Amino acid sequence: MLVLGFDPGTALTGYGLVSKDGSWLIPVNYGVIRTTAKTCFADRLVQIYREADEIIARFRPQAVAVEEVFFNNNAKTFSTVSQARGALILAAALRGIEVAEYTPLQVKQAVVGYGQAEKQQVQKMVKSILRMEDIVRPDDAADALAIAICHIHSCQGDRFR
Repeated sequence: MLVLGFDPGTALTGYGLVSKDGSWLIPVNYGVIRTTAKTCFADRLVQIYREADEIIARFRPQAVAVEEVFFNNNAKTFSTVSQARGALILAAALRGIEVAEYTPLQVKQAVVGYGQAEKQQVQKMVKSILRMEDIVRPDDAADALAIAICHIHSCQGDRFR
């Protein structure tokens, strides 16, 4: 089973691919899709979509997991990140790939075992679960790996074995 996790954002969108091999979870690839604020917003969405589509085409994951947007107090940020999320979901859907969505609480619960975990706790657990030497940087890529791990933990049964 190969899962691609996305941590949506407009400046940085994290992505992380995790493979399940028996009882082991293996990091396959991770990084960020980076856009600049000087670029018009529509072009930023196109870039996010295109780069996500390239990642999907290259690695051919069986599933894509995307973090749901948490509404804090900034409606503009909520709106723009939601639109970036849409571009990511569209890229997967047009390739016929299953898309799962998880709240930050669900991701923290799956990775740390505690839904109110701090960001550093999630990063340390990602490092531990994936048996990596260092904490993944930038944070957006570590979060994307956590989202992929969450999806793998959520898939029970023989569906992806």
